[in-house]
Amino acid sequence: VQLQASGGGTVQAGGSLRLSCSASRRIVALNAMGWYRQAPGKQRELVATILRRGSANYADSVQGRFTISRDNDKNMLYLQMNSLKPEDTAVYYCNAEAYTTAGTLIENYWGKGTQVTVSS
Repeated sequence: VQLQASGGGTVQAGGSLRLSCSASRRIVALNAMGWYRQAPGKQRELVATILRRGSANYADSVQGRFTISRDNDKNMLYLQMNSLKPEDTAVYYCNAEAYTTAGTLIENYWGKGTQVTVSS
């Protein structure tokens, strides 16, 4: 699966952005999709994940401000980011994973990142 993230940009603190991630094939078979981010000098960190049927989890730092969603029919993943803060500045990456019924990871895909910059 090839993943392509888009929608990044520069926004003032308090603003909003919506990231999109398109997949090159059907995502309905992918158990989990997610957004990660990496700020300069820091490790990549989880932002949010969503399972095939829509159950979502968020990092504490974005809980209540970001919303992850997926459209299995359109093979798309989204991240709505509201009330953005300067500390949200990072390169954002989309990720997709597939597991066996026993929980073994069998597929793991990363897209190229999209830059999000939040000015104070």
